[in-house]
Amino acid sequence: MRTHARVVVIGGGAVGASLLYHLARRGWTDTLLLEKNELTAGSTWHAAGLCTQFNSSINVTSLLMYSVDLFRRLEAETGQSVDFHGVGSIRLATTPDRMDQYRDQAGLAKIVGLPYELIGPREIGRRAPLLSLTGVIGGAWTPTDGYVDPTSVTQAMAKGARDLGAEIAVRTAVRELRPVPGGEWDVVTDRGTVRAGIVVNAAGIWGREIGELAGVELPIVPMSHQYLVTDVIPELELAHAEMPVIRDVEASFYVREEASGLIVGPYERNPKPWAPRGIPREFGKQLLAPEFEQVGDVLDLAQQRIPALRTAGMKQLLNGPTSYTPDGNALMGWVPGLRNYFVLAGFSYGIVQSGGAGRNAAAWIVDGQPIDNMWELDVTRFGPYASALPYLIARAQEVYEREYAIPYPFQELPAGRPLKTDPLYDRLLARGAVMGARNGWERPLYFVPEGAPRGDRPTYRRPDWLPYQIAECAAIRERAGVLDMTSFAKFEVRGPGAAALLDRLSANRLPAVGRAAVSQLLTPAGGIECDLTISRIAPDRFYLITAAGTETHDLAWIASHAPTDGTVVLENVTAAWGVLAIAGPRSREILAALSEDDWSNAGFPFMAVRDLHLGPVPVRALRITYTGELGWELHHPIEYTHTLYDLLFEAGASHGLADVGYRALDSLRLEKGYRLWGVDISPLYTPLEAGLERFVRLDKGDFIGRDALIRQLEDGIRQRLVTVRIELDPADDLFPRGGEPVHTGGRLVGYLRAAHPGHAVGMALGLAYLPVEVATPGTPVEIDILGISRPGQVIQTAVYDPAGSRMRA
Repeated sequence: MRTHARVVVIGGGAVGASLLYHLARRGWTDTLLLEKNELTAGSTWHAAGLCTQFNSSINVTSLLMYSVDLFRRLEAETGQSVDFHGVGSIRLATTPDRMDQYRDQAGLAKIVGLPYELIGPREIGRRAPLLSLTGVIGGAWTPTDGYVDPTSVTQAMAKGARDLGAEIAVRTAVRELRPVPGGEWDVVTDRGTVRAGIVVNAAGIWGREIGELAGVELPIVPMSHQYLVTDVIPELELAHAEMPVIRDVEASFYVREEASGLIVGPYERNPKPWAPRGIPREFGKQLLAPEFEQVGDVLDLAQQRIPALRTAGMKQLLNGPTSYTPDGNALMGWVPGLRNYFVLAGFSYGIVQSGGAGRNAAAWIVDGQPIDNMWELDVTRFGPYASALPYLIARAQEVYEREYAIPYPFQELPAGRPLKTDPLYDRLLARGAVMGARNGWERPLYFVPEGAPRGDRPTYRRPDWLPYQIAECAAIRERAGVLDMTSFAKFEVRGPGAAALLDRLSANRLPAVGRAAVSQLLTPAGGIECDLTISRIAPDRFYLITAAGTETHDLAWIASHAPTDGTVVLENVTAAWGVLAIAGPRSREILAALSEDDWSNAGFPFMAVRDLHLGPVPVRALRITYTGELGWELHHPIEYTHTLYDLLFEAGASHGLADVGYRALDSLRLEKGYRLWGVDISPLYTPLEAGLERFVRLDKGDFIGRDALIRQLEDGIRQRLVTVRIELDPADDLFPRGGEPVHTGGRLVGYLRAAHPGHAVGMALGLAYLPVEVATPGTPVEIDILGISRPGQVIQTAVYDPAGSRMRA
């Protein structure tokens, strides 16, 4: 076996073979794939091979569409059969809410160009005559879906990679991973050691164990999944057009044809993890013992939907493990804290995702960033908390049994919660808080009055919590409100090299001591990798604040560029600091009642930072707000949170101070046109396209992404993120929230990245990237919401207080 490779891929399933193939297509052929058994061992060989492109994420849908396109052309390219059956797929609907999901999906399909149609029971019966249509009110038809033979498609990608010069070593088990000075790895196998420039963990159900060899715990757990293979069914022996793949989502099973019989795959309640504490060494291309009692209830429902199953013989109940993560999405990207270690594992649907995942991973490795926005799959979306087995298993079980559940907008799921709580958790619950979770932290979404129900009624339409949000937004706009923002990520960067590091990363000029600045950290291509606030506490000491959900991501980005000579200390202080934000026209009076410091505009100007005391509580106060009103963020040692909260409400009682939650920010920030990373801005868009040029200082000297921005200015900006007013009919209950297509003159020109009612301005608002020729205020547009067109108009970015005079008052 060879002794050196530029890239060593560990794992010979569909995903690993796809990465090897796509790296070779990019010209990287000094590569070696290691498989401890034979190609396809593990999960690939026993997968049902379903190829659906139906997904609630625009980014993941694009990934799936690429896979299906690849499978259709791979046989002609490689000469290796893939046995792709483009029979299409139908998802059944038996409830009105399910039809709303399909209408919502129709908008997504328009955005990405996916063939998709809502059909009625008669058309479903014509395409799938085996079905009983009792209770069916409609369905979603995706004509380009189908299924593929997992082994054949994996072998085809492997052959394509080999033909281009990549190498594959089977029956070669990885035993150790040893980091080598300089960033390389020694990959120790039972057949020798390979020096690797880059290691890729594509080990599927072994992903967690291959991570442990490198000293990292990845949130991956194998789950047992069974499907039934029937004997021949007489109706399917006759000449017929092959039935589409059918998903009875309320009954929670899929079905497709197989050799004149059927494969029926249930997603049952109370699913079982398998070997969470370590897979037996001898396990490879084996199956688990079938457990009929585990899936019997779902199979009974399948017999009701497909009466032919009642008399069909059972050829096999196949049980095999597949990978799951806490949110059901795979893990992709460079693993924080490790040099040149990439993960491409945790795929519960590895066959259909393999093509698009391999393509994006290859681009990520070769170019430094993926082709599509992979944030929903990025390994850094999780922190270390997600790898703890009790949490991981609870979340994975929830994801598994909700495979076909309706993914309602705004829904917060209960498994594994509460996990991380700050000192106010119980206090806020007692005051009516309805909680959500971000990065493991519990935080208030909104507050309900005493006696009102706490639970959300999930819906795609106007939510029941809207009146509470309206009241909280009014409190901020008219009086003052307090929001617990302790979940915000906080980092300290200090040392003689701190300023140079941040200046190199930041598109904005670094602030002076005692000041704060909003800045974006860019990719070399000019995309927005991080969006954060930088406060300068001393000449060589900085305090950085970013979103809860990007804690691991942003910390990893900064750390990956930090010098290793000891001149910079980067410390994550998130758990040490509590944060209470107070905003509203009366916030200054409330703070002045607790301190003798000068809170006037002259004494404490906008974007200033002060270390002071509120009563006995030491506070780092930042005059900054995400609401557009006068306001401060009050950062403090977390042990003082209770005391500070009580002091604020004692001083604010006569000023109408109110608790507010994060749902209020959804409305307030759109009224101001404020951006949110991962929603409106991402590495796919530059700050010039996103309307953030006021935070870019091209004249400050070199920084990462500067050259790309200069080229973009020279070439001309082709799209801009703009605010769109949406004219809703007061009589309907439509509730846009992002993901809705935007048309003008009958032409699709973009889609809403976020949308919400702007309660203070009395209009629904959205943000959309539009071509520059239609991004001018006054341009009429149409917005498609659940299949209903509503008129709109491009307007100025900040609808509320566009000059910003209120927050600077």
